[in-house]
Amino acid sequence: MTTAIFRDDTLTRERMQAIIAAHPRAAAFENCTFDHGDFSRLDMDGFQFNQCSVTGANWLAASLEETQWTKCRGSQCDFSSALLSDARFAHCDLNNSHWRRATLSSVQFQDCKLTGAHLQEVTGWALEFRDCLLVSADLRGMSFRKAQLEGMDFSEAELSGCDFRDAVFNGGSLRNAQTRLTRFEGADLRGTDISGLNVMDAKLFKKAVISQRQAAAALASFGLIVA
Repeated sequence: MTTAIFRDDTLTRERMQAIIAAHPRAAAFENCTFDHGDFSRLDMDGFQFNQCSVTGANWLAASLEETQWTKCRGSQCDFSSALLSDARFAHCDLNNSHWRRATLSSVQFQDCKLTGAHLQEVTGWALEFRDCLLVSADLRGMSFRKAQLEGMDFSEAELSGCDFRDAVFNGGSLRNAQTRLTRFEGADLRGTDISGLNVMDAKLFKKAVISQRQAAAALASFGLIVA
């Protein structure tokens, strides 16, 4: 089926419903505006969004599986309870967005800004983040077990109850993150900034790997001097 392309358009719910009916799974939007629109519970599987504005847009419980989002921008958009399996987000700016209870199986986030995002209670497996900003984001309870975390900035994020067992951190930061009951057993933390973390809590960091420099800094935070 030929993909219908819409450029420089402002989308309303009624307009989107007509597009869905005419072009199921075969529509692409370029430089379009979705700001503050209500697209909740619509079936937009397979659609493509390129350089679109989505500020305050409501995608609550929408079906967005296999969608592609490239260079989209807009704070406060709401993907809560949306079905997003196999979706791809690249170079998007979605600060303070909402994803609570969204299904994110095999979703990829590449070079995205998600500062202040709310990702509590998301479900799914093989969720992948690379070179993303999650500063001050709420990620409580998420699993990153055995993940390769490239350039991830979790500074001051809420990571309570997260699972980082056997994860490998390459670059990025965990500086001053909230880690109550967070699990780091077997994680390789040598490549990330762990300032502000209590890595001396053996229950959470059993067999985790840190560098000599990080160990010295951790001991210094307890008033000990490594000579």
